[in-house]
Amino acid sequence: MSAAPDIVRVDLGPRSYDICIGAGLLPRASSLITPHLSSHKVVIVTDETVAGLYRDEIDLGELDAAFVVLPVGERSKSFDTLQTVLDAMFAHHMGRNDAVIALGGGVIGDLTGFAASIYKRGCRFIQIPTTLLSQVDSSVGGKTAINVAHGKNLVGAFYQPKLVLSDMSVLSTLPERELRAGYAEIVKYGLLGDAHFFEWLEVNGKRVLDGDIEATAYAVRLSCETKARIVAEDELERGTRALLNLGHTFGHALEAQSGYGGELLHGEAVSAGMEMAFEFSARLGLCSEQDAARVTQHFSALGLTRLPDVAHLLDDPKALLAHMQQDKKNEGDALTLILARGIGDAFVQKGASLHDVSNYLQYLSLKLG
Repeated sequence: MSAAPDIVRVDLGPRSYDICIGAGLLPRASSLITPHLSSHKVVIVTDETVAGLYRDEIDLGELDAAFVVLPVGERSKSFDTLQTVLDAMFAHHMGRNDAVIALGGGVIGDLTGFAASIYKRGCRFIQIPTTLLSQVDSSVGGKTAINVAHGKNLVGAFYQPKLVLSDMSVLSTLPERELRAGYAEIVKYGLLGDAHFFEWLEVNGKRVLDGDIEATAYAVRLSCETKARIVAEDELERGTRALLNLGHTFGHALEAQSGYGGELLHGEAVSAGMEMAFEFSARLGLCSEQDAARVTQHFSALGLTRLPDVAHLLDDPKALLAHMQQDKKNEGDALTLILARGIGDAFVQKGASLHDVSNYLQYLSLKLG
């Protein structure tokens, strides 16, 4: 008999839900999902890669299911693909009490959640994340969105799922590059508010990347507990939840500069973005150069994406700054950045100096050019 999954509760009053973390969850998915449904009709949105691996493995029991299989990649987070998902939901005669299920990584989860939030003004939504990054970040907290020409995730909604199923077994099929991208989001939780967790990762991070189920489950659970606690305090990102964007303002600018064509994965952009956030904080005298160097050392030791890897995206400081000025956290013309006083001590800096940021981006362009 399979072991019961670990449960992390996201406490949001009437919008509360469980994150189930364990191995072998897909082959018993229907027994875990059905208690959260009020009908047996579902639409499952996935991508071509995940469908090839897990369409036949997921147990749907007596569910009346229709599949929507989308192209792989960030470009699927678009208005055109959103329309494809909505059309499939209408074709399956979905009602507001029926459920749409995201089976895939962050792109699928973000897109599917946004479709659920606007379909007939909101239908049920379940997340089954299949990447390490989506298990520790995008599947938890209710952020849904698509990308537009002006930037990443600029059209979306806060819309909480009814359930998240995080199956550790599916991570065994992830390419090494995807694992490293997901690991960057795990490191983020240590850097933003848990120095002891970062210390644990310095010792055990390689076990996670090597596929050790016990180490990975621990890292996923602790990451989800941290995010659940922050989301419960600030569901709509009016204050402390912005801490979860450590590395993201710089990282989103790098993604925009890359054109979202698959050259740079989201977790890779966040990895480089966190290095930038700590280096920039050190340049401002907010944190020690030793802490910034320690971050760089850990990223280098585990092969995470670093600034030299994205040097070609840093050669146009004005374009990067323009992308950063589109960030959702900004207020008016002032930048909002997540900076650090040290490892485990991030903070929200509103009204960050455009002059300082511009100088830093120019410094990087010259340094790495």
